[in-house]
Amino acid sequence: MRIGVILPSPAVQHRDGLGLAAAARHAEDAGLDSVWHGDHLATGTPTVECTIALAVAATATTRIAVGASVFVPAIRQLAWAAKLLASLQLVSGGRLLLGIGSGGGRAQWAAAGVPFEERGPRTETALRLLPHLLAGEPVALPGGEVTLAPGVTVPPLWVGNASAVAIDRAARLGDGWFPSLITPEALAAGRERLVAAGRPAPAIAIGALTALGVAPGTPTRAELAAGIAGYRHAAPDAARLPITGGPDEAAARIAEYAAHGATHLVTGLSGPDWRTQVDLLAEVRRRL
Repeated sequence: MRIGVILPSPAVQHRDGLGLAAAARHAEDAGLDSVWHGDHLATGTPTVECTIALAVAATATTRIAVGASVFVPAIRQLAWAAKLLASLQLVSGGRLLLGIGSGGGRAQWAAAGVPFEERGPRTETALRLLPHLLAGEPVALPGGEVTLAPGVTVPPLWVGNASAVAIDRAARLGDGWFPSLITPEALAAGRERLVAAGRPAPAIAIGALTALGVAPGTPTRAELAAGIAGYRHAAPDAARLPITGGPDEAAARIAEYAAHGATHLVTGLSGPDWRTQVDLLAEVRRRL
């Protein structure tokens, strides 16, 4: 099981006196496998553009993978989206992991000038054509044939979301599946669906929410679950989803997901100090 961490938000960076470059270096030095950043346009919460944040992380490190959790290509003109990703793959030295999604509320899509109802077909088109665009192959787009240069090694494309549509999309067009905030049982069911669709050993990354240790100000499981309950989860399931406690308890929780087929865990951290949470997460990784 590989363990990755979502880079701190601007608010957490300000609180902890921690820039993106320093955060990425800290995660790498701690021994984690990857750092990640979300892709948001107009959510009402301050965010950094995904590919810029990951470029900062990539140029500040040498080993750790950099991942998009998840990139939304359909909200952009496809050739521009591919150019951003190819550039990121180039400056990272081939360390990009690419979650692909179609999420975000209507307001975000309206801000981009893209009809919300077109997100599904546009995402399917992106998944079909991005590998060819990134590789520098000629691709027929509505405005004519496009060849992007330089071509790069195509990163793995992991399709986000736990819906049946997303699982089927992952089986047909992706290199893996990337659900977030999912129970082990739902993970097992999704993996069975992938296997039935002809993916006998799929890459599966799960998104999680973690608060480790008992330092003052560390959220409890119940407090984290209260926030998760609004994310399409009934309260009983939400209560099972946060990863909390000491390294042994957290490692046992993560091992349960690994037993059901997860190969990567990508987690956001909630606690009074981001660096300390990363260090505790690295200790959990050593116990797996």
